[in-house]
Amino acid sequence: MNAPQRLASRNGIMRLSLIALVSSAALLAACGDKKEKTASQTAAKVGKAEITVHQINFVLQQQRNIRPEQADAASKQILERLIDQELALQKADDLKIDRDPRVVQQLEAAKREIIARAYLEKVGEAAPKPTPEEIKKYYDEKPALFKERRIYSIQEIAIEAKPDQVPALREKLTASKNINEFVEFLKANEFKFAGNQAVRAAEQLPLQSLDAFAKMTDGQAMLNQAANGVQVVVLAGSRSQPVSEEQARPAIEQFLLNDRKRKLIEDDIKAMRAGAKIEYVGKFGEGAPAAGGAASAAPATAPAPAAAPAASGALSTTDISKGMGLK
Repeated sequence: MNAPQRLASRNGIMRLSLIALVSSAALLAACGDKKEKTASQTAAKVGKAEITVHQINFVLQQQRNIRPEQADAASKQILERLIDQELALQKADDLKIDRDPRVVQQLEAAKREIIARAYLEKVGEAAPKPTPEEIKKYYDEKPALFKERRIYSIQEIAIEAKPDQVPALREKLTASKNINEFVEFLKANEFKFAGNQAVRAAEQLPLQSLDAFAKMTDGQAMLNQAANGVQVVVLAGSRSQPVSEEQARPAIEQFLLNDRKRKLIEDDIKAMRAGAKIEYVGKFGEGAPAAGGAASAAPATAPAPAAAPAASGALSTTDISKGMGLK
């Protein structure tokens, strides 16, 4: 080792020593008389790569409905997935997969999606929180979801039928004394159908259908148009399980806030489209939106029908949130 190398090595050692000294002093100042603890944020080492606690926490924050007591177990599972991911990344790096044109295209698309979404989330941050009066108003306007909430035992029959067969099906359903009689009619006339049973709370039904369910009495049936025919829904039974305003308040607040964010984002996109020069080329010019016209933005936070398990316990905020399209 020549003189410059020895000097550089000595300087490096002195620098590392100084860093270690400062770190130790900071730890002692923070911990008082406690034993010195390791400040490393490394959770695991995979070859020369490190997986940090910050990486685990970032993934953990993306998980939904994890209770505090589940955090440790979830963190360990996440770490194992990150280890598998790191191993795959290292192998991919050896094979130079990141240079594959398809991978490059996917990376660029993901980058665009992440940045655009971050911008829209920033726009949504301007949405004001709903007031207590607005929360109460929503609660009072949705009795079927709260004050008059019920647990529904439902029988569903999906029937393949042509449009001209629907009136006869509707008429027979109305005339039948019970659902068994209607099913025998389907069999006798060789209709293809499939049945299903479920127990669903009010918040587990589509909001747009909830009022219709709330008006039904036990034993009543209704027929709805479906893609390949009709769907018959029979209310086999129900029981009352109301929700207080206090129970519902957190979910209502989040729902109203999300709805305001959605509207702000939709308005912002419309404004950007109106102010931008957008030209559709080639076959994409056929039937293109008029200048300034906006493509459909994110849909309202209405819930999708959920094939949920039987709801027998007390209602939680998560349960209410499902019925409002919250995640």
